[in-house]
Amino acid sequence: MADVAERAGVSTSTVSRTLRGLSTVSPEVRARVEKAARELNFAVSRQAASLVTGRTGTVAVLVPTLNSWFMGSALSSLAPLLRAAGMQLNVYEIPAMAERTSFFEHLPARRNADALLVFCFDLTDEETARLDDLGMPVIYVSQHVDGRPSVYVDDVAGALRGTRHLLNLGHRRIAFVQTVGVSGFSFSSNERLLGYQQALTEAGVPLDDDLVVSTWPGSKRAAAESLGALLSLREPPTAVFAEQDEVAVALIWNLRKTQIPVPERISVLGFDDQPLADWFDLSTVAQSPSDMGREAGELALKLINDSGDTGQDHERHVVLPTYVIPRATTAPVAGSWEAEGDGA
Repeated sequence: MADVAERAGVSTSTVSRTLRGLSTVSPEVRARVEKAARELNFAVSRQAASLVTGRTGTVAVLVPTLNSWFMGSALSSLAPLLRAAGMQLNVYEIPAMAERTSFFEHLPARRNADALLVFCFDLTDEETARLDDLGMPVIYVSQHVDGRPSVYVDDVAGALRGTRHLLNLGHRRIAFVQTVGVSGFSFSSNERLLGYQQALTEAGVPLDDDLVVSTWPGSKRAAAESLGALLSLREPPTAVFAEQDEVAVALIWNLRKTQIPVPERISVLGFDDQPLADWFDLSTVAQSPSDMGREAGELALKLINDSGDTGQDHERHVVLPTYVIPRATTAPVAGSWEAEGDGA
């Protein structure tokens, strides 16, 4: 910084104010300092600056995977928001329990970030307590955590409205296909199942455990097995609600492969509104991970910058809306399977 000051003919404090973007520097002086910095290939050391400011200029993100539409959309809106605020983004991906154990044992984000965003984890009480001790704002994203800042959608309400859509079309035999994965990593499965059950109970439709099946996301074979279990029931469903769009698309692919028309014989509803939902004209319950990432980033910046915080924002919950998007894969129930069989 002293070299830049000497070349620009200013003091080191002026260089510091210029490179921090403060408005107390005139345009002419700013141009000289920036020109000198470029000529000397000078870059601000965040590590050195943090010794003075007590801040790293970094927001850390904890995610179970980067290989998903949801994470990609959320981080794509979060990164430019932080960049505009002069912040860097540091991502910790822990897709398996071994990496998870190591992260919570060593807490690499400690002293290396000003805030931590935690995506889609079912945390134990011990893990939550470890994050509470980080000494930085911790925001939970796509999940609700009592007493801590959270940004999420109401999955129960979204699934309830989606199931109501099928009920309003006359369906009463409605199946629910949920996903299974690594224990401890949540994709709102239980909340969506609860919303489905609440809608059926509200409509006076008895719950049937045989209509709830599980599958592995991204696997046509697993979707075929789940579908086979439903189609082998004495009274198969007339509609299927899949908790993720990619599962819904796999179900539609298998149904059409076996010459079962969608939605004429079975209606299919997804959840998410991924781009593939539009491509496949899939009816779905829409959420916006882009909005979720943006809201989480804005909340993180507020908590970082609010040195006089009273604690109120540390219990703030931002609940984003969901919408039912009816497309070509849901339609009024065509009648019972028995009636169709008698007329064949």
